[in-house]
Amino acid sequence: MDLDKLDRRILKELQRNGRISNLELAEKIGLSPSPCARRVKQLEDEGFIKGSVTLLNASKLELKLIALIQISMDRHTPDRFEIFEKKIMSFPEVVECLLITGQSADYQLKVVVPDMEYYHEFLLNKITRIEGVSDVHSSFILREVLNTTELPLDHLRSA
Repeated sequence: MDLDKLDRRILKELQRNGRISNLELAEKIGLSPSPCARRVKQLEDEGFIKGSVTLLNASKLELKLIALIQISMDRHTPDRFEIFEKKIMSFPEVVECLLITGQSADYQLKVVVPDMEYYHEFLLNKITRIEGVSDVHSSFILREVLNTTELPLDHLRSA
């Protein structure tokens, strides 16, 4: 499916406000509601739209500490990575897990927790107990300068 100008505008608006009504969306992009709804459905069916979420305010929920953790594994084997990834997915504190290259680490995690005491317990009782974890380095976010879920769309060519 080639994305035309209207499709790109739909995606841009939905990234900004996933709760926008179809009527409001149609008005913003210059379509009537029925064709707008059909386009959104097609974008979903084609996999351009994976889902919709509600973004919560971590600070209001007393989740005030964000850590970036770089993790090195003792062996680079598929079974080691599979064990690690399966275990990491069971920890709700981990909001992002990336297999990386170009660093001395194998994985980078983004972890959101209430405070340093909770983080310390999380690190000692969960992360370091995963089979194969050989080294852990933590950094802590002092201030979020930019935090967005919007993907850039300007590179898409016009249809």
